[in-house]
Amino acid sequence: MNPTYLLAAVDLVAVLVLALAVYYPRHRRADLVTAFVAVNVGVLAVTIVLASSAATVGLGLGLFGVLSIIRLRSDELGQHEIAYYFAALAIGLLGGLGTGDVGLSIALMVGLVVVLALADSRLLHATGLRQVVVLDRAVTHERELVTRLELLLDARVTRVTPVRVDLVNDTTTVEVHYALAPRPAMPRAERHDVPAVTR
Repeated sequence: MNPTYLLAAVDLVAVLVLALAVYYPRHRRADLVTAFVAVNVGVLAVTIVLASSAATVGLGLGLFGVLSIIRLRSDELGQHEIAYYFAALAIGLLGGLGTGDVGLSIALMVGLVVVLALADSRLLHATGLRQVVVLDRAVTHERELVTRLELLLDARVTRVTPVRVDLVNDTTTVEVHYALAPRPAMPRAERHDVPAVTR
């Protein structure tokens, strides 16, 4: 089988697994699934054409950079979405340009999918969750803030970063990093004292 066709087939399988089997079940954003697959196929097609050019490597890296800048400037992406996006680009480049060794190229594409699947696993995220929380009380003491957030989220807070303390409207906006670790349930009487809006 022609190595170009083999790498293209492996590329398509790899990006579909990445987008549909790894990303979508965890994050449920169909628009980004479309973007990952479309960008991957586009990069694959262009790099196959560039494979006959003497400036293959330079043009490939230039294409990688240009596409990244265009996409990242057009929408606000989370860090995990950027990782998936770069993986889709990298798999496309490997499928189109290869490494001179078909086995190595295939291994690298499979490796990218496996590594990202492990890095984005629920086991890792369970100990590194993040939210922006708006409390309806101005809290300026860190210890009190951590206590209130742990009771509210029923978790162990690992880091808090105050974003805004509004003394006029009596609100506090804070970025909180926490791990899922059940805390003692808050008495019902106290829960009315800790209302908040999370986003």
